[in-house]
Amino acid sequence: MSEGFEDKVKHYRDMGKSAFVIGYTGECGKELVKALSKNRIFNKVVLIGRRKVDLNPDPGPEFEQRVVDYDKLEEYSEAFQGSQVGYCCLGTTKGKAGKEGFIKVDRDYVLKSAEIAKSNGCQHFSVVTASTADKNSMFLYVKTKGEVEDSLKKMSFDKLSIFKPALLLCDRPERRLGERMFQTLMKPWICMFPTKGSVPTSYVGRAMVVDTVTPGDEKLRVHNNEQIHGLVRQDENKK
Repeated sequence: MSEGFEDKVKHYRDMGKSAFVIGYTGECGKELVKALSKNRIFNKVVLIGRRKVDLNPDPGPEFEQRVVDYDKLEEYSEAFQGSQVGYCCLGTTKGKAGKEGFIKVDRDYVLKSAEIAKSNGCQHFSVVTASTADKNSMFLYVKTKGEVEDSLKKMSFDKLSIFKPALLLCDRPERRLGERMFQTLMKPWICMFPTKGSVPTSYVGRAMVVDTVTPGDEKLRVHNNEQIHGLVRQDENKK
C-alpha cells in the first residue's frame, strides 16, 4: 500500500528543514503560504519581499518576513541562508509594469533569486511559470517564462519543480479588465473541461506542498495544468 499524504507530511516534517518564499504577496504566493501554514512541514519559513504586509490569518510563529531590494538582491544573501527549499511565485504583467518591468520581475528577479539561493545551499527550488512557456516564442509573456525554465534547468539544483498552470482563477484585489473578459469568454470551456485550461490559485499553492513532501530521485519535476489538479487530489484524499 502506497504512503498516504498525511504520512508524507509527517515524514517530511521530521526532517526539520527550512524554506523561503519569494512572491508571497501575489495570488499564488498567498495560497502557498496558507498551504504551508496548514501542513507545518518546515521549522522555519522566510517570506522575502519588498515590504512587510499584514498576514491574515497569521500563518504561525515559524513564518518570518524579510524585506529586500530586488534590484540589489545580492546584498540580501542572508535572507536565503539556511533554507534547503525555495519557492518562487514572482510575477507581474506587461500592462502593470511595462515591457522592461515585466522582464525584470518575471525573469531577472526570478533567476537572480535562484542563483543566490543555490549558492546558499538551497537543494529544492520550485517555481511557477506558465502552461505555454516557450523560450523560442515571439510572444513576450510566453518567451520570458520559457527563458526562466531553460535557465533554471541549467543551474543544477538537486531538485527543480516547475509548475505550469493555465488560466489562473482567483479573486484579485485589483481587477484586470482583460483577465475578466478572458475568463468570461472561457467560462463554457472551464465548465466542460475543468482540469484542462484553468486552475484555482489555491490549487497551485497546495500542489507545491504536495510535490515538496513527495519523495523521489527525479532532479526535474514538471507539472502541467492537469497534473497540478492531480496533486491536489492527493491532498484531498488523505485517508
